[in-house]
Amino acid sequence: MEKIGHIQLGKQGITKNFIGTLKQHFNRNKNVRVSVLKSAGHDRDKIKQYSREILEELGKNYTAKIVGFTIFVKKWRKAVR
Repeated sequence: MEKIGHIQLGKQGITKNFIGTLKQHFNRNKNVRVSVLKSAGHDRDKIKQYSREILEELGKNYTAKIVGFTIFVKKWRKAVR
């Protein structure tokens, strides 16, 4: 069974340290679950914005899916259109 990394997004939002930690998780896992905490904002538009920012920082080999207050980020071998 494939391991899924887990990271929490807090009130500071997406920072250089957050992206660095996320990239470290992708060195070990193909999938990472990002839990958005209440302090980061619990409205749908804010979570969509976080998802877009994460994908911009990571590049074209990644996709994201939002389920509730969680963003699932997946790394692909080839760039996704």
